[in-house]
Amino acid sequence: MSHAITDKRPASSVPRRSLAQRRLPRWAPAAIAVGSLVLGILIGVVGGLDSKIQWGLIAVALFILGTYAIAAQVEGRRQAKDRVATSMVWASFIVAALPLYSLLETTISKGVKVLDGDFLSHSMNGVLTIGEGGGVYHAIIGTLEQVGIATAIAAPIGMLTAIYLVEYGKGRLATAVTFFVDVMTGIPSIVAGLFILSTWNLLLGFGPSGFAGSMALAILMMPVVVRSTEEMLKLVPNELREASLALGVPKWRTIVKVVVPTAIGGITTGVMLAVARIAGESAPIALLVFGNNLINNDPFNGPQASLPFYIFQQYQNGNEPSYDRAWAAALVLIAFIMILNIVARGIARWKAPKTGR
Repeated sequence: MSHAITDKRPASSVPRRSLAQRRLPRWAPAAIAVGSLVLGILIGVVGGLDSKIQWGLIAVALFILGTYAIAAQVEGRRQAKDRVATSMVWASFIVAALPLYSLLETTISKGVKVLDGDFLSHSMNGVLTIGEGGGVYHAIIGTLEQVGIATAIAAPIGMLTAIYLVEYGKGRLATAVTFFVDVMTGIPSIVAGLFILSTWNLLLGFGPSGFAGSMALAILMMPVVVRSTEEMLKLVPNELREASLALGVPKWRTIVKVVVPTAIGGITTGVMLAVARIAGESAPIALLVFGNNLINNDPFNGPQASLPFYIFQQYQNGNEPSYDRAWAAALVLIAFIMILNIVARGIARWKAPKTGR
């Protein structure tokens, strides 16, 4: 006869393996980062490295290695690998943000020297290239008109093309349109300028004008609008389309009243990205618009200034006052792009579909 053997010891006396695992304190990553930065600077100074970028790269490597070594001792190798992956993500973000910070810091520090009300409200009429003074007013007008006309041309065509590809496109025609959109995405800006130069200017006999530059910019802008709009329309749930069609609403009205309003936020952002893409182009402007030190409010007649070409002209002059004007114009161009993005986000929030609670 077998007897069951039971443990008569009280539960409190039975040894239990704790599930709690040792963890680094929350301030540990920051402390490791500070220590790595200090060590990186010391190694750079002792090693005679003049570039601060080298110091930073050494600090990043020490931060990743230090994170793994300390985490492996305290939390184990498995958790250490997770922390290393997180550290590499943060390090990559910092490395990617450094050029942007350097660009903004350099542009602001050098651009504010001559950036004032007079600079924004005067042209270069009668100003010597080696002398101080002058402004960027004529270039601002040219950029606004050229980019505005290009947007008026490219945005509707690009949006309608994307709607066709997503809602109607099937067969060889849709495949051909998609192929040519992909090809246009990689077209260099100088090629677009040469195309308009050979057709509009040489073949048809028109002279340099802001409108000619706008047509070249529209060619560059169109594929970006098509691709961004296409992706935003694909994100609209098919249930919304099916519900509208089930109620007897025609397909075109479903697109206008349901699909496009749902994706309008992303579409607007895509259009603004395309505007930012063309606002800094100078090659087509140099071929088709030329430059002008005077104010020309008519984009259809005569040479016209623009911010990118103004920056190129001033930097080409090769003297200190021109360099200051070039940096100030670059700062104005960056501010112009930032304002466009802020306006785009505001429009996206305003036009986004409201969901009831």
